[in-house]
Amino acid sequence: MKICTNCQIKEDIKDIALPEIKFKFFFLPTIAEIALPEIMDKKQVAIVGAGVSGLLACKYCLSKGFHPIVFDTEPDIGGVWAKTIKTTTLQSPKTFYQFSDFPWPTSVTDVFPTGQQIRDYLRSYATHFDLIPHIRFHSRVKGISYDGPSSETWSLWNGTGEPFPPEGKWNVTVKSTQTATTQVYTVDFVILCLGRFKDVPNIPEFPAGKGPEVFRGQVIHSMEYAAMDAKVAEEFVKGKKVVVVGFGKTGLDIARECSSINVSKFVESHIKRKLPLTKFNIVPQHSFSKDIRSCKITYLPNRNDFFDEVEKGSIKLKKSQTFSFYNAGILIGDDLSTQIEAEVVIYATGFKGVQKLKDIFESSRFGEFIAGSPRVPLYRECIHPQIPQLAIIGFSESLSNLYISEMRSKWLVALLEGVFKLPSVKEMQKDIVQWDDYMNQSAGEYHYRSSIGALEIWYNDQLCKDMGMNPMRKNGPLANLFEPYGPIDYTKIEA
Repeated sequence: MKICTNCQIKEDIKDIALPEIKFKFFFLPTIAEIALPEIMDKKQVAIVGAGVSGLLACKYCLSKGFHPIVFDTEPDIGGVWAKTIKTTTLQSPKTFYQFSDFPWPTSVTDVFPTGQQIRDYLRSYATHFDLIPHIRFHSRVKGISYDGPSSETWSLWNGTGEPFPPEGKWNVTVKSTQTATTQVYTVDFVILCLGRFKDVPNIPEFPAGKGPEVFRGQVIHSMEYAAMDAKVAEEFVKGKKVVVVGFGKTGLDIARECSSINVSKFVESHIKRKLPLTKFNIVPQHSFSKDIRSCKITYLPNRNDFFDEVEKGSIKLKKSQTFSFYNAGILIGDDLSTQIEAEVVIYATGFKGVQKLKDIFESSRFGEFIAGSPRVPLYRECIHPQIPQLAIIGFSESLSNLYISEMRSKWLVALLEGVFKLPSVKEMQKDIVQWDDYMNQSAGEYHYRSSIGALEIWYNDQLCKDMGMNPMRKNGPLANLFEPYGPIDYTKIEA
């Protein structure tokens, strides 16, 4: 047992029987005895994922005395940053991708830090706030099941409108990837920090005889490439004709890395993307505004370097809405008549984030709540009105996911603390429909991504108002109107 010092009771005191507590603390100041029942009543919170969102959720749960336990399949923190391509850099300026109370160290001078610098930054954050002891690595969550009353007839979230109703627990089934043993954890609340960009790859489908089975080369997903050791990845593509399918950030990173080791070919196909130069015939039909609203805009921190490789022919760009395979490569174009020779094809076609969320629920009903609509229907992009004692952080995108995930974590912990209550189920559902209609108007066919790319300040305003905080974070009306907002503006937002 840890000794109580300075009238502060350590968290493991909750495991001690009450008579023993009375004996051990018989001579302690009255303030410790008064605080004891409150500490004993703090709730267990399971957090799935130790990426950026999971770290933030853990930190803010700890700050209010909850008892979080974080599960992650990987051996280290970071989520999508745990395994990146060697040349990957941050695609947002670091001033917009930082923790509000833990700025980047002065030693990081680049505007767009490298993948390794980002991993070091996340590790420093986790160490500074003592998060590592609360994380179970090598732990794959196989499923979660709710043990409590049905939510079908509820007019209020959880039946009572309270975050922790009298009845109801979640059972979290976890399998160790090291020992293959399985354990079930019973908790009061679950936070799913499962982003879109991990675990379940989006693999294109093809008619019979048109898929990779007819191709005599190798086909992998970008997830597999990113998981390779740098030297292994280099040997895998060295001296080969490589086709990269997709024109998002990952596709660009892989293309640039391949060109740096003398690989001759990069082809964008399957999905239209925006490129800032018309000379390469890659200008999409949709607008820049839609790119922003749907978070499909692609940053090129080293764009001059990238397009130098395009000019030299190390990277070749081709636009096509579809493609298929033949024995020596891929076919592109409207009639699939243009042949592109290849020895390696790498899919940079994203992930099935909705499927990952759906599959974690053992209840098919809860899974259908998640996947039954074109867009995952969440109030404030965090809470499903009919799924009790559960929140989702990190699924809805923004131009800086760290920035928004921190605001959501603050908002959620304020909710759990009872600082505010959610509206009725019917009111939340109405709000979700209105938000969905707006997203459909602004982002069109991409509204399913639940992006708040062009609405971050407005969105944060709503979270601030819910918590009873002033959304005007700067000094004076002119500053609020004209100065850019960023993470530092919300440092003092606490429940």
